[in-house]
Amino acid sequence: MTADDAGPPVDARDLERALEAVLMVVDEPQSVVTLAAALHAPVPSVRAAIGRLVADFDGVDGGVRRGFELREVGGGWRIYVREEHDPLVRDFVLEQNPTRLSPAALETLAVIAYKQPITRGAVASIRAVNVDSVVRTLLGRGLIAEAFTDPETGAIHYETTPLLLTQLGINSLDELPPISPMLPDGVDGFGSGPGE
Repeated sequence: MTADDAGPPVDARDLERALEAVLMVVDEPQSVVTLAAALHAPVPSVRAAIGRLVADFDGVDGGVRRGFELREVGGGWRIYVREEHDPLVRDFVLEQNPTRLSPAALETLAVIAYKQPITRGAVASIRAVNVDSVVRTLLGRGLIAEAFTDPETGAIHYETTPLLLTQLGINSLDELPPISPMLPDGVDGFGSGPGE
């Protein structure tokens, strides 16, 4: 984003609500500096607002403890479901979603399966499209999971889950077929990985 693209600065009174709104839509943890730039607010003000949101979500000072929390992971901040609600949310998502995956989800899942652990950005680079919503879908279905967060970049690396193996009817990723014979020109595809 350039200075020409920037919207108006966020009013100090609205900083927490604006910060909360931005954090609701991010897929990866965001640094305080990145959040401050997005909100056109001073870093110390954003840092203080994060502290107030953490306390608010945690029910400090007699407030209601929310079912989600604001957590610092890999040098950045992101909203997560509280751990004690994970099974309930997982079951809900799996029951609400249709059983079939879109072609875009299947392609993204294949890239993750063959290249794991891999970042969302790397998947997007391979597919040459934005994969944010598809990754959310695959996470919600329990087919992929966060493997780890790069401590330097804060990028989340994704991997497939045992549920994928069950759905595919295989015991290990080594049983995935080689990808290169499936490509029209017979090239190696997107590199070596399981089944290559």
